[in-house]
Amino acid sequence: MAIRFASLGSGSKGNGTLVASGDHCLLVDCGFTIKETERRMARLGLSPAELSAILVTHEHSDHMAGVGPLARKYQLPVYLTPGTLRARDFGALPSVHLIEGHQPFTVGHIQVTPVAVPHDAREAAQFVFRSRGSCLGLLTDLGTITPHVESHYGDCDALVLEANHDPMMLAQGPYPPSLKRRVGGAYGHLSNQQAAGFLQRVGSQRLQHLVVAHISEKNNSLELARTALAEAAAQAANCIFACQQEGFDWLQIQKAE
Repeated sequence: MAIRFASLGSGSKGNGTLVASGDHCLLVDCGFTIKETERRMARLGLSPAELSAILVTHEHSDHMAGVGPLARKYQLPVYLTPGTLRARDFGALPSVHLIEGHQPFTVGHIQVTPVAVPHDAREAAQFVFRSRGSCLGLLTDLGTITPHVESHYGDCDALVLEANHDPMMLAQGPYPPSLKRRVGGAYGHLSNQQAAGFLQRVGSQRLQHLVVAHISEKNNSLELARTALAEAAAQAANCIFACQQEGFDWLQIQKAE
């Protein structure tokens, strides 16, 4: 079976993405309590007991607050970079697998390629997943699209891409100046326009699914994100927008004939 994927929620109040192929299911990040994670997974027809592993992108609490408690309750292995492990106290973890040098690794029959990204974290990584001829890219929580990043996402069949903020809304919004500089800076988050530019460069015609994610509830709107990405995303077969409360339901990559 090719890759399928879903989201527990996407935004500054908590993140979690499920990536499954065959009998294996990975949870990328967990920014929710155990109870909330169980509830959100049940909505998608799964229990944490069915997970093969947890992968962590970086140490910000909306991505890792629930990792330690969930891993301990369900005895799950955790994959993360050494910098992420050192940056926060995860507590005792049942099994730790360090991502060294951002080299690819395999969980079951899912190949995972970590991609170093510029973000205001110790050693942040995003991921590209491959299984049985299908490829999924997750790309959120970065302030700049570097050539290194771009080179890893050109052959994806599905993509979860951050469009965090509208620059004008951010500038005029309620955040203090220091936080505005952080969010809009080279190590912050992608704007709608940066996401659109990335899609134009790598192309969207191959994408079966494009999910626009990590949309700020204070510095963006669905209307602005849709407008900014409309032309760049036009060739994707299916384009949806993830939300904080519901994330998005299962999407299946269809294997090429």
